[in-house]
Amino acid sequence: MLSDRAQSLLKILVERYIADGQPVGSRALSRFSSLELSPATIRNVMADLEEMGFVASPHTSAGRVPTPKGYRLFVDTLLTVRPLEDVERQQLEEQLMPDDPHRVVNTASQMLSDLTHFAGIVVAPRRRGAVLRHVEFFGLSEKRVLLIIVASDGEVQNRVLVTDRAYSPSQLQEAANFINQHYAGSEFDQLRQKVRGELIDLHRDISSLMQAAIEAGSEALAKPSDGVVISGGRNLLEVDELSGDMPRLRRLFDLFERKTQLLEILEQSERADGVKIFIGGESQLVPLDECSIVTAPYEVDGQVVGTVGVIGPTRMAYERVIPIVDVTAKLVSFALSQH
Repeated sequence: MLSDRAQSLLKILVERYIADGQPVGSRALSRFSSLELSPATIRNVMADLEEMGFVASPHTSAGRVPTPKGYRLFVDTLLTVRPLEDVERQQLEEQLMPDDPHRVVNTASQMLSDLTHFAGIVVAPRRRGAVLRHVEFFGLSEKRVLLIIVASDGEVQNRVLVTDRAYSPSQLQEAANFINQHYAGSEFDQLRQKVRGELIDLHRDISSLMQAAIEAGSEALAKPSDGVVISGGRNLLEVDELSGDMPRLRRLFDLFERKTQLLEILEQSERADGVKIFIGGESQLVPLDECSIVTAPYEVDGQVVGTVGVIGPTRMAYERVIPIVDVTAKLVSFALSQH
């Protein structure tokens, strides 16, 4: 546990570094602090904070900068979040009106970028109520089966199932016929529990294959139809901490292109209660060591269906970005629930 004095100085150091981007020295801490401390006392506190891993000393300066651990303590216990300014809230409300879901998602991503000057990201809402039209199975090898799922709206998803045993062509056809005969026209979300009990009662050789097909189909058709929408990625080219390291910046843009790893991180925030913040390596994405991700889940009719967020440098104004992300998530929830 840090003393009140150490927490106060760490808070000032983080705030000054976020504002100026320069290592913060003892003289600056003394000037901005309301504490009556001697320069020697401040230097001792800074040495303790550095030893505990909350701050670090760049080789070129006598000042110190916060580490990811320091940012984490700052965000969790020391940060004072500012309410969103009226003009910014009004701008969001005017733009994020009930509309076509695709347009709401794209507008939200662009607004997050415009207001923060970083990259705005939105996970498009998962599809709800996907209805099965029919399935087909094709044997690929001894224990690999291609599953083709067709939804009622015409969307087609392919999945490769790795089975615990080999199935003959006639067994694959029997399994497809059974599913199509008994479950076509049903929503996958309703099927999963219903089918699990019915197939156990069948005691057929093909029941495990049909169970795997329903599970795979439900997951495939529940994924976001448009994936991750990213706006303002080029803003990160203007961030000194990132633009000075082209290999890292290149890896970050590769991540934007692939989106798969990014989607995994964003989906974690769907289980969070409100805003969630990943700082540096906490996201477990190597290219983002110098980045933070601020996210919040959004709902449709009371059910979490996606995520909004901002990717920027660890040296971001969290007290400003957090309310922007939080309010955007709430407005997206309202707009999509009215659709």
